[in-house]
Amino acid sequence: MSKPRDDRQKDLLLPALDQIIDMGHPLVRLAALIDWNILNERFSSVCQAGSGQPGLPTRLVAGLFILKHMHNLSDEVLCARWIENPYYQYFCGELSFCHRLPFDRSSMTRWRQRLGEEQLVALIQESLSVAHKTGAIGPKDLERVVVDTAVQPKAVAHPTDARLLHRAITKLVGLAKRNRVPLRQSYLRLAKRAAIMTGRYTHAHQFKRARRQLKFLRTRLGRIIRDIRRKIDGDTVLEARFGPLLGLAQQVRSQDQHQRGPKVYALHAPEVECIGKGKARAPYEFGCKVSIATPVTSPKGGQFVLHAKALHGNPFDGHTLGPVIADMEKLTGVETRRIHVDKGYRGHNHPHRFRVWISGQVRRVTASIRREMKRRAAVEPVIGHVKAEHRMDRNYLKGRLGDRINTVLAAAGYNFGLLLRWLAELLRVIIRAFFETVPARNTA
Repeated sequence: MSKPRDDRQKDLLLPALDQIIDMGHPLVRLAALIDWNILNERFSSVCQAGSGQPGLPTRLVAGLFILKHMHNLSDEVLCARWIENPYYQYFCGELSFCHRLPFDRSSMTRWRQRLGEEQLVALIQESLSVAHKTGAIGPKDLERVVVDTAVQPKAVAHPTDARLLHRAITKLVGLAKRNRVPLRQSYLRLAKRAAIMTGRYTHAHQFKRARRQLKFLRTRLGRIIRDIRRKIDGDTVLEARFGPLLGLAQQVRSQDQHQRGPKVYALHAPEVECIGKGKARAPYEFGCKVSIATPVTSPKGGQFVLHAKALHGNPFDGHTLGPVIADMEKLTGVETRRIHVDKGYRGHNHPHRFRVWISGQVRRVTASIRREMKRRAAVEPVIGHVKAEHRMDRNYLKGRLGDRINTVLAAAGYNFGLLLRWLAELLRVIIRAFFETVPARNTA
């Protein structure tokens, strides 16, 4: 939709952004260092020419994703700050100050789904390219790496049997009402009380009463499932509409706490997995496993993330090392010489087994390798920062695709955050050196 004539005339009268902002600001300098043409080629490959409104500029999309995860902002907060922050607008390619959003907030969701993990990896690649150009990281830092796994938790409540059964009843009854499927009884009031009493009895260690309430919930959920199946029998449209939720509800009703195999931990996110990492504070985490790779050396600009990937199915760490290193070498263009991992990678599948050094290893350990092995734990604070400050601690994106996208964007946001601090430090060093070289004025 084109702007009205009065709005276009107002935009022409506005001063250019480079006249009202500090061109030495780190965000402005970072925008000048990023090769937006490469990102344009990668992102524009998913757009198809045709009728309808043209897509957003790829620099705007890439800039929004970088700013979102660099500053740990939600889509709504990012849009609000974009309007009031001229540096954000300049970073995204605007020439003059905008008083309204040139895009809709939901456009970010559609672009994430359209690009996917394959195209968004270009943001990590470009962050490493800028780091190399500015001297924040060197080629030797890419040859010796540390690889570790962590858990990316999903935005789900802690799963309990009572909560899952109650949610299944609520969702089925709501879907039946929206599709005008009459039920014999909804059990909403009784199910809510049973779920509350299950928690109270469990807290009081009255487990016999708690099991009785769980049995009540399972029985009522089974009645609703059978009632709906009778009512929609023969209607292909309703069967297709109720099918996924009925399958999840049946699995919730039949699963047991001690059974092995896949379970449903959240009805709105059935892809969630239960992962135990041996932590005392959190014995089990609900989400997906991710792999993080960083340099084992100490780059000047900080511990950059060289590779990040979501791993579904809760695989054994050692079975992920070979594919992860192959993807990282393809991303960086540098062959890894030394790979440092913890003891969870014993029995790994990397083709060059003598390049992998496991924590606690004694054989073939020289003095330099011993120093590198002591730095293996440097990956732990990197994982902590990516989680706490760049939106990997609680993933709100939908599905397994959302898990993979959020992992890549969090790693890219962490790298660009390091670059901002590196450019600010460089500016301080240049200013300090300038004033030191200027001779002091003679006050006599």
